[in-house]
Amino acid sequence: MADIHLTLACGDYEIIRPLKEGKVKPDGINLTILTDIDSSTRHWRFLRNYEFDVAEVSASSYLIAKDAAHPIEGIPVFLHRRFRHEFIFIKTNKNIREPKDLIGRKVGVKSYQVSAILWMRGILEEEYGVPHKSIQWFSEIDEDVDFTPPTDLKLQRLADHQTLEDMLVSGELDAVIHADLIEPYLNGNPNVARLFDDYKAEEIRYYRKTGIFPIMHVMGIKRDVVEANPWVPVTLYKAFESSKAIAMKRMLNPRLVPLAWYRHAWDEQEKLLGPDPWENDLTEKNRHNLETLVGYSHAQGLIKRRLSMDDLFLNMSQGRKRGGFRV
Repeated sequence: MADIHLTLACGDYEIIRPLKEGKVKPDGINLTILTDIDSSTRHWRFLRNYEFDVAEVSASSYLIAKDAAHPIEGIPVFLHRRFRHEFIFIKTNKNIREPKDLIGRKVGVKSYQVSAILWMRGILEEEYGVPHKSIQWFSEIDEDVDFTPPTDLKLQRLADHQTLEDMLVSGELDAVIHADLIEPYLNGNPNVARLFDDYKAEEIRYYRKTGIFPIMHVMGIKRDVVEANPWVPVTLYKAFESSKAIAMKRMLNPRLVPLAWYRHAWDEQEKLLGPDPWENDLTEKNRHNLETLVGYSHAQGLIKRRLSMDDLFLNMSQGRKRGGFRV
């Protein structure tokens, strides 16, 4: 029987390189892998139009889509994680010196519902005492999934000609929380600074307190693919695991990376985050991670009910003590 053909849209990560290059091939599946799509566009195209069979998508937007009963399922593969303290930028003359100084301010975000922003709103509220409803929010682009904001949430969409970066530099916004480093900061604009000067210390403190290395993206799969081929999710999961294992072994070689102290950084990461910070499946750590995100989403009115892990992800079990025996 011929292999089935599926399209996979995801980021161009080192941990999927063996899959992209064909060193790992999922049994019975011929994959067309699309990596030349920016993340926000990929999320929008999958969650609204279901253009790909399988896609890496925003974890936060995925929660909203599941809560709204979209015809998609989740595979517990988490290609992208990131600490987010370093991505809060402030206007330098607005007397913002600590997180609580954001209360009552105008804060811009590229998109309100995405994972990077949801994580930081939750962290600001839980760790620093900054209620998300105490801020006036301004979003630049349309959301991955349509949702109705709570009536008491101060959220406004910018006009097409307005940009977060320009409005921060001019002082129309007091701060910006972004998924990426913004151009004015990269260009050394004196009007823009980070809220946390030593963001790394804040992120380490947060991890030591919570054990959370925030999951940004999950793997979505169209429900009709699963219904037609129930074996596909586990097969894909195993392929992602194999690809990651090969990539992580390759990355042990410091010659691959043009950084003078790469091995020092690798060793430092391992001491703090453990040997596999990018672990997949619903491990105890990942459950805590995702349940925290679900809690933030529910508390902030993005989802109507607290979704369980069984609601969100397909079961990757192959039976007790199975999956590793020789063929």
